Amino acid sequence: MPTVLAVHEVDDVEKWRSSSKREEVFGSLGITVRTFEDQKDTNRVGLILEVPNIAALEEMLGTPKAAAAMQHDGVRPETLVILEES
Repeated sequence: MPTVLAVHEVDDVEKWRSSSKREEVFGSLGITVRTFEDQKDTNRVGLILEVPNIAALEEMLGTPKAAAAMQHDGVRPETLVILEES
């Protein structure tokens, strides 16, 4: 199963950390998520995703549902960097 690292900034780390949106969006695709916080930059966070289907993840990230979830969680989409395991 491919592993993906996603790093981005959020408006409010506490709100992002406590949100159930990640599980709603990623869980529906069978993706498991581990969350991380940058201890030096309080607005930078990261995710390790175990992804059964990379194409489905890429497609989902372009949907209004994903955009709404990011907005709900205070994700700053312009800061999103996704790295796929090589």
